Amino acid sequence: MLSKDSKIIVTGAAGLIGSAVVRELNEYGITKIICVDHLGESIKWKNLRNLDFLDYFEKDDFLKIIEEKNSFSYFGSISRIIHLGACSSTTETDVSYLIKNNFEYSKKLAILAAKNEIPMIYASSASTYGSGEEGFSDTVENLPNLKPLNPYGYSKHLFDLWLFKQGFLKEQNKHEDEELYVSKREAFIGLKFFNVFGPNEYHKGNMQSIVLKGFRQILSEGKIKLFKSYHSDFADGEQKRDFLYVKDAAKMTVHFLLKENLRNYNGIYNIGSGKASTWLEVAQYIFEAMNLKPNIEFIDMPENLKKTYQYYTKAPIEKFLKHTSYEKPITTLRDAIFDYVQNYLLKGEAHA
Repeated sequence: MLSKDSKIIVTGAAGLIGSAVVRELNEYGITKIICVDHLGESIKWKNLRNLDFLDYFEKDDFLKIIEEKNSFSYFGSISRIIHLGACSSTTETDVSYLIKNNFEYSKKLAILAAKNEIPMIYASSASTYGSGEEGFSDTVENLPNLKPLNPYGYSKHLFDLWLFKQGFLKEQNKHEDEELYVSKREAFIGLKFFNVFGPNEYHKGNMQSIVLKGFRQILSEGKIKLFKSYHSDFADGEQKRDFLYVKDAAKMTVHFLLKENLRNYNGIYNIGSGKASTWLEVAQYIFEAMNLKPNIEFIDMPENLKKTYQYYTKAPIEKFLKHTSYEKPITTLRDAIFDYVQNYLLKGEAHA
């Protein structure tokens, strides 16, 4: 188990999941954390205010430092790298930007992590599963079969595939490329996050969850707007997603970070609730949490989303639960929405 003196690098530390992970590490008394992100002109900086960490670096400055040193030595002895930084917009159309930001950046971190024998946990995405026609199996062997529906999902899938083809995700690595030099002690763990929501997502613009968007719509219009269904198997509002509260996502992530020998857990893991819930359920819980009667309107889906829309996602999490011996209860969707609405949104969108 990590000690309180362990030093950890967290990229995307000011984001929704990243800030929750840093907070969860703080709960274990771990504060020697190097936070990396790109704050720009957003309000993400507010997500850092309640956290205890050692230092902060902008992502380009961080990358320049590790590339010049060809190591992470500038930051001292690093025990773990948790790479959560990425452009997470599923509607981003600049594919070159996504490749550079989500794929190339991740590759550079992975190569240096392998050379310096530092375990790296990174965020993949449920978007890599595409329509779900190939299922949601988180086995490494299933990676080549997946066909993401949007550029974001493809950029995350490319990194999964690259790790797989380099042998980084195999239990016994036989890769012999001297340029990359893969140590027999390296560990790479990919976490396929499903629909994560909760406090500290206020900066995400159009990528904010239906809970936050719905809450704001109720305040301004007295109703929640949901997309109509354009799939014969799903009625309006019956589209389903695996929704996961960010507090649970953080607990699951830190569960890996605390493990003694991460190489024993090399591979891909689904991180979700293990349940598929409808948009109607989500909307009804929001109204209930606000002590209001439901008022739901179905609206047309934008044309640019119709061909890339996921109608059903559900995370098989048996591999994660069994292989890592995770025993903490996962918050029910209703309880998660009630906590988010009543303890954060109704209190002026308070930051965690």
